[in-house]
Amino acid sequence: MHSLTLAFSTLLAAVVAATCSYLFYLLVIWPRRNPLSRLPGPPVRNFFGNHLAAVLDPSRSPRVHEKFVKDYGRNVRIRGLFPWEERLFTLDPISLSHILKHSTIYEKPWQSRALISSMIGVGMLAAEGQVHKRQRRVATPAFSIQNMRALVPVTFKTGMALRDKWMSLISSAQDLSDDEKACGGMKLDVCHWVSRATFDVIGLAGFDYHFNAIHDQSNELFMAYKDMFETAISQQKGSLWDLLALYFPILDKIWPGERYLVVKRSHEVINRVAGRLIQEKKRKIEEAEKSGSVYAGKDLLSALLKSNIAIDLPPDQRISDEDILNNINTFLFAGSDTSSLTVTWLLYLLAKYPDVQERLRTELRSVTPAVPLESLTQDEIASLYAAIAELPYLENVLKETLRLIPPVHSSIRVATQDDVVPTSTPVKLHNPDGTVEEVDSFVMPRGSCVHVPIEAFNLDREVWGPDGWAFNPDRWDNLPEAVKAQPGLYNNMLTFSAGPRSCIGVKFSIIEIKMFTYILLTHFKFAVADPVGKANVVLTRPYVMDKHREGSQCPLFVIPLKQEGSA
Repeated sequence: MHSLTLAFSTLLAAVVAATCSYLFYLLVIWPRRNPLSRLPGPPVRNFFGNHLAAVLDPSRSPRVHEKFVKDYGRNVRIRGLFPWEERLFTLDPISLSHILKHSTIYEKPWQSRALISSMIGVGMLAAEGQVHKRQRRVATPAFSIQNMRALVPVTFKTGMALRDKWMSLISSAQDLSDDEKACGGMKLDVCHWVSRATFDVIGLAGFDYHFNAIHDQSNELFMAYKDMFETAISQQKGSLWDLLALYFPILDKIWPGERYLVVKRSHEVINRVAGRLIQEKKRKIEEAEKSGSVYAGKDLLSALLKSNIAIDLPPDQRISDEDILNNINTFLFAGSDTSSLTVTWLLYLLAKYPDVQERLRTELRSVTPAVPLESLTQDEIASLYAAIAELPYLENVLKETLRLIPPVHSSIRVATQDDVVPTSTPVKLHNPDGTVEEVDSFVMPRGSCVHVPIEAFNLDREVWGPDGWAFNPDRWDNLPEAVKAQPGLYNNMLTFSAGPRSCIGVKFSIIEIKMFTYILLTHFKFAVADPVGKANVVLTRPYVMDKHREGSQCPLFVIPLKQEGSA
C-alpha cells in the first residue's frame, strides 16, 4: 500500500513538474523566441488581456482596424485567447494573398475544425489537405454554370412563394400599429422569413427535398437542421464550459449539456432521413445507367453522385457516402445562412437609402415580362434571369452590399510549418537589443494563427477611398486603382475568400440573391422600422439595438406595391 502511495505521489509530482515546465516555456521562454513578437502591435492592458473583442466586434472593428494600420502598419501582432498566443493580423494584400494561396501551409485551426465537424461532419468547411482536395474535385462539376442555370427555376418559385406568403400576412393582418397603418404595410422580420426561404431553396437545389419552410416548420429534417444550426450559433457565447468542452470533447460525453444533446438528436434524424435520400438517388442513377440513359436530376446531390462515379475519376479519388452527406450538410449550413443574410442586409440598406431603392426598382421593372410571373414557363424564367443578371445597377448594389457587410466578418488560419511571409510595404521588426530593422518579409512560426480580417479588407479606406465605410453602389463604376490590385475571388473583395479554399458556391449564391431581390423589390417597398445594428455571431447578423437578447432579427415595414401589367 505504501509503495502504491509513493508511486502515485511520484507520478503526481512528475505531472505537476512537467506542467509547470511547459507553462514556464509558454509564458517566459516562447514569447522571447516567437518571431511574431518582433512585429509591431498594440499593448494589452493586463496579463490575461487580449485583442479579440476589439477585432471581432463589428460595431467597433472598422475603427480598430484603421487605427492598427495607422499606428503599426499593415502586418500587426495581436494577442489571442491566451497570454502566450501572439497572432498575425494582416491587411497587407501581398501577405494575405500568400496566406490564402498556400492553403496546405495555412489551415483552419483544429479547434475550428472540431467545432464544425461536430455539427456537419468533415465536409469541405472542415476538411484539410488531400481530403479537402478530393472532396472539392468531386464537387466542382456540381457547381458548373450549366448546373447552376438549371437551378434558376427553383430560386424563382421559392421567391414567388415568399412573395405570396408576405402578401397573405399583410392582407389578413389585424390590429396594425399606427405606424403600420400610416405606411400602408406591415412590420415583418425580414431576416426570419428570408432565412426560411433560402432554406427551402437549398433543400430543393441541394437534394431535391421539400422542406416547405416558408409555410410550415414541422418537417422533421428541417427542424433537425434548424435546431442544430441555432445551437451552433448559441454555443459561440464563449463560456468557460464551452471552451473546456472544445479542448476536451470527452467532457460532453461524461456530462452532456444541452448543446451536445441537441446536436446528437439532430444527427440521428439527418443520418436517417438524408442518408435514405442518398441511397434513393444512387438507386435512380444506377437504374438509369442500366437502361442506357442518364439520370436527369438537377440537384447538387445528384450532380455529386454522378461526378463521383465518372469514368475519368480514378477510384482512389472518389469519396464515400459519408463524405457526400457531410458536404450536403455543409451546403445547407454555408449556403442557406450566408445568402439569407446578404438578402436581409441588402433590403435593410435599400430601406435606409430610399433613393437607391427607387432607382434599383426602376431598373428591375425594365425587364419585367408583359405576362404575369406565375404564367412563365421554365424557358421564360431562364430568359428573365438572364436579363436580371445583366442589370448594371443591380450588380453594383449587390457588390456594394457584399463589400460593406460580408456575411463572414473574419476568419482564422494556423501555420502548419514555419513560413516566410512576403509584404507589399516594409515591416519594422524589433530586435532583442532594442534596434529596429525594416524588412520586406518576416517569419510566421509553426503553430501560430493568422487573423484574416475580411470586413476590414473590404472597408480599407486607404484602398477604397475616403467614403469606404459608406454605402455607395456607384463606386463600382469608377474604382480606385488600388482596388484592382486586391486579391479576392469576387470583384477584389474577400467576401467569398480567395485561393484554393474560396467559396465553391459563389455562382449559386449570386443567382439566389439576384432572383430574390428582383421578386421582392418589384412587389414591395421597404422602410426602416427599428434601429438595427450588426453583431458577429458566427456570421454578421442583424439585431435590433438594445434588444440583443431577443436574437437576430431585422424588422422592416413591408409595403405592397400596385402592379402594372403583372401579378
